[in-house]
Amino acid sequence: MRKIFLTIGNILLSTMFIQAQAINKVDEKPKPVAVAVASTLAEMTFEKDIHDFGTIDYAGNGTYEFKFKNSGTEPLIISDAKGSCGCTVPTYPKNVPILPGESQVIKVTYDTKRPGSFSKTVSINSNAKTPQKVITIKGIVSAASTDEAFPTNGKKDDGATPFEKH
Repeated sequence: MRKIFLTIGNILLSTMFIQAQAINKVDEKPKPVAVAVASTLAEMTFEKDIHDFGTIDYAGNGTYEFKFKNSGTEPLIISDAKGSCGCTVPTYPKNVPILPGESQVIKVTYDTKRPGSFSKTVSINSNAKTPQKVITIKGIVSAASTDEAFPTNGKKDDGATPFEKH
């Protein structure tokens, strides 16, 4: 009987302690959380974020420079830029602060030795208000001419087989 009273007493004391803690938590005021103000961050603003090459010659110039400006109030730092495949290579100012109001370029080169239509993206990571930005290149690479498709290594083919030349 004594054990039953002790157990019930412990349960009642525990319940009162838990309730007292819950009441104290309700009375606590929430602590303010530091929030970054979006208007004070770096901002990457592109003149255009899609470039259409139209039709490009096979092995032609597949490079375009995307111009952008830091329109924010803090220095902009690009930490990474990656093409959607190995045929698209971006060149960018790596870990160099771009001051507010300053302009820069991200050069994107597409391997034009791949005939047919293409649409490729470059993902840019930075400390901007929008931390990831995607730019796009697209176009059509014309088919290779037979001279480019089958190089002769400078030797002229007279049409004769090796056995007929003797």
